[in-house]
Amino acid sequence: MAASFQFGKILQTLAHRNFGVYVAGNVGSLIGTWMQRIAAGWFTWELTQSATWLGLVAFADLFPAVVIAPFAGVAADRWDRLKMMKLAQILGFLIGGVLALLFFAGQVTVWTLLIVTLMLGTVDAFVQPFRLAFVSALVPRSDLTTAVAIKSITFNLARFVGPAIAGIVIATVGVGWAFAANALSFLVLLGALLMVRLAPVARTVPTKKVSVIADAIEGVRHAVSTPGIGIVLGLLSVTCLAGRPVVELLPGWAGEIFSGNASDLAALTSAVGIGAVFGGLWLAGRPSIVGLVRAYLFCCLGMALSLLAFSLSFHTLVALPTMVVSGFFLVASAICAQTLVQVNVEDGLRGRVLSVYAMILRGGPAVGALIMGYMGDFVGLRWPLIGGCVILLVATGLVFLRRRGIEDVLEGRFKPTEPGSPPVLDDERG
Repeated sequence: MAASFQFGKILQTLAHRNFGVYVAGNVGSLIGTWMQRIAAGWFTWELTQSATWLGLVAFADLFPAVVIAPFAGVAADRWDRLKMMKLAQILGFLIGGVLALLFFAGQVTVWTLLIVTLMLGTVDAFVQPFRLAFVSALVPRSDLTTAVAIKSITFNLARFVGPAIAGIVIATVGVGWAFAANALSFLVLLGALLMVRLAPVARTVPTKKVSVIADAIEGVRHAVSTPGIGIVLGLLSVTCLAGRPVVELLPGWAGEIFSGNASDLAALTSAVGIGAVFGGLWLAGRPSIVGLVRAYLFCCLGMALSLLAFSLSFHTLVALPTMVVSGFFLVASAICAQTLVQVNVEDGLRGRVLSVYAMILRGGPAVGALIMGYMGDFVGLRWPLIGGCVILLVATGLVFLRRRGIEDVLEGRFKPTEPGSPPVLDDERG
């Protein structure tokens, strides 16, 4: 399981100009995103004191990906990815700005927040396949694993920094300024995208007229039927339904279970971010894909056990270290899954297949949070999470029994052809 950590590999990948610029802008935008999530979650809890409403707001934020992602994946294979990402930042700025103005005007109710969250979630769901596929255009394939990990590291650095800032902002000047900061953060990424320069890329043009629906179905079919990838995405679905919703329901844990406030929520969310950063660093220095399937299973097991420990906590101070460990495994498992998919799919299908990944990663927690939140209003938040951990443990065990076949399919072509020789990709031979 040990992977040698190579910091030089991270620097090498960041040295690609377009990727470095994109990462810098993305950090600023993501900090705003996490400030928004903390502010929206805590404001919802203050207004309703209901875990069901927390689940509804999370559902509005995440579930649009289930409906939109497959079609957005087709668009990501056909349309200019950079232009669409720029458009998404403009839309995000406008929608986030409207929410901030409505709040300062005293016009925000929980229904207003739900509708605006749905709008932001819809924009993000559409651009997600573009964003995932975009990374492959910024670095050579040999650096793709590290690039995916770096992208995750920055996301989770923001998960640490954003909530910490949000906690201070909410305590000192109020929720509205956190909403305003999120709106402005879209302009940071827009500025970075304006600096990215890409060579023209030929997009997929069907030899015969193919409907968007048919193309979307092809992407889903390819994802679920490709040996190995279908199982990886299936286990990811279980983690997203049974484990990841705890992050969306943290306002309820902070307020109800731990009798805390917005600062406790910020601390718990930041703890997830700290662990996630280390999870990304652990994977960023991997020299090859070989061993990633076992790493994936190890992370799913660790996620289930650490979340089980969190579910038994009775105080914020006790829960914080379990959230650090959970954050490590939550993110490391997602990086493993995304990387295994990225390197085993051709570019012409990349957007569509990654849209399935995006659909699972966002739709799973949306449905899971809605179910756990609803159950939480009747039996408390602990028991739904404990049940989810048991389900995840069973699913991980079943996949573990088939690990050798999965490794042969997904890692076989990356193994050294001779003892001591470096891994070789099929399209780099000869």
